[in-house]
Amino acid sequence: MRGLGTRIILHQQNVAASLGLYNNDLISVDILRETGPITAGELSKHTGLATGSITALVDRLEKNGYVRRENDPSDRRRVIIVPQYEEKEEIINTYVPLHNAMVNLISSYSPEELDLITQFLEKAGTVLEDQIQHLSSMAQSKPST
Repeated sequence: MRGLGTRIILHQQNVAASLGLYNNDLISVDILRETGPITAGELSKHTGLATGSITALVDRLEKNGYVRRENDPSDRRRVIIVPQYEEKEEIINTYVPLHNAMVNLISSYSPEELDLITQFLEKAGTVLEDQIQHLSSMAQSKPST
């Protein structure tokens, strides 16, 4: 699993570089793809980045057309970050080769095997999420040096 994880991270870093983004920018774009519009504070919690770093990150993403800011209709003091990356041709084009290669790989498995693989990946995702929360809580409880 570590080898696969390393290759996923390296692929992501190369995708970010090919788009002229920092890796944390691309991670944030992917988080927004999963969550939909969220506040900067929520994005900070998801990424583990400080709110000041999130402000600079959102500034970069907004400048490059990946997100836009909207006022929160229920609280005028809050701003919601709205993803706009789906309209970005370069995002689509960057992932097409990976998508096609994965479709080719998937076609080599039976429906039963794919069901088992899907179950494993869903459970592995849950395990990873639990570990992320555990590590995050450990880091927060350590005294600053």
